Amino acid sequence: MEVRRTAPVKLVVPDEYRDDLHETAEQFLYCANEASDYCWDNTDYEDCITSNVTARDALYDRLREETDLTANLVQEAIRRAIHAVDSGVDRWKKGKRTNKPEFTSWSVVYDKRSATFYRNEISLSTVNGRIECDFELPADSPTPYEEYVLSDDYEFRTSTLQYDQATDGFYFHIKTRKVDTDGEAVEIGSSDDTGHQTVLGIDLGVNSLAVSSTGTFWSGDEYDHWIHEFEKRRAEMQQRGTQAAHNALLRLGKRERAWRKQYIHTVANEVVEEAVVHDCDVIVFADLTDIRGRLPHADWHHIWAFRRLVEYVEYKAPERSMAVEQVEPAHTSQRCSRTDCGFTHEDNRDGEQFQCLNCGCEINADYDGAKNVGLRYLRKRQHRLRSSPTPGSADAPVDVRVNGGMLNGDGYRPTAES
Repeated sequence: MEVRRTAPVKLVVPDEYRDDLHETAEQFLYCANEASDYCWDNTDYEDCITSNVTARDALYDRLREETDLTANLVQEAIRRAIHAVDSGVDRWKKGKRTNKPEFTSWSVVYDKRSATFYRNEISLSTVNGRIECDFELPADSPTPYEEYVLSDDYEFRTSTLQYDQATDGFYFHIKTRKVDTDGEAVEIGSSDDTGHQTVLGIDLGVNSLAVSSTGTFWSGDEYDHWIHEFEKRRAEMQQRGTQAAHNALLRLGKRERAWRKQYIHTVANEVVEEAVVHDCDVIVFADLTDIRGRLPHADWHHIWAFRRLVEYVEYKAPERSMAVEQVEPAHTSQRCSRTDCGFTHEDNRDGEQFQCLNCGCEINADYDGAKNVGLRYLRKRQHRLRSSPTPGSADAPVDVRVNGGMLNGDGYRPTAES
């Protein structure tokens, strides 16, 4: 797993260049949507085009003639469409609902040729040539920009320029990748090795945002409280119907988005720290692919929180030499996590409580789920090692960290401190 970091930076855009950026974004989205139209087929996913080379060969010349974008920006627009189409085809193959990708949000993807960095400014390609913009950096040092973009330990990858209507500001989200002295990507926390691994299982729920296999709960009460407060305040402003209320509504939306992101970042930091404290090598989540179907009563902000939490942990864990994996979620909330039982039945769970109909084990349902997530990874890895054996792989166990001990294929084993 590569170590990647993103440094968000606000641009100071001179007034004479603002229209250039807006027109660049409009033409970029046009190219992406044209590529999506060409690549998507509503009748059969096998007829969809998911090859970037095929799409580029068919569309590049025409889109270059129809727009004022540089070659690199046209190629990035096509690549963005291909990624979205490929994701949609994958969902289609699994029988899930999907539609042709459409791009409407203001954004432009830049690569290292269309964006050039200097210490405190950047040169960007636009429809009217290149422009130079200063960065508005916070006073606190080191900033993420200094830590990653200006560091010899990280290299610039593609980045995204976005526009915030509420603040009338342009923001550049700079993506970097950690490299070694030879310029090769640093791989940290790979879960494909055949050495011993200690796993932290994480279950996501509505009443608790997350629960670990070690028995740590991250409650959703405070998160829900403030979401409801924002919703109440938003409803009050919408009833006024004035321009001032509309402007205040935009500012409120920005504050809410910032608060939600910061809250989930805090939980993600604590999840990673929980894994560090317990000497874990891997953090395992249940796959979120069909989470709306599995949690039909969950509000939109819970679904958002789950996706962001996994995303943020995937972002933070490699820096602490840990991998992040996902496993099939089916029946993890209905299976008894005792390794000498494993009885699975939908009646085992009643709301937040789990009581096994076979062995009588009583436990918090989300905690039981978190242990089962870790155990499922244990079984998945053992199967992989047996299917593709390598020297020493037979002696490469997986331990799932639980409250006061470990779970593995041989059952519960208390730790020395317990």
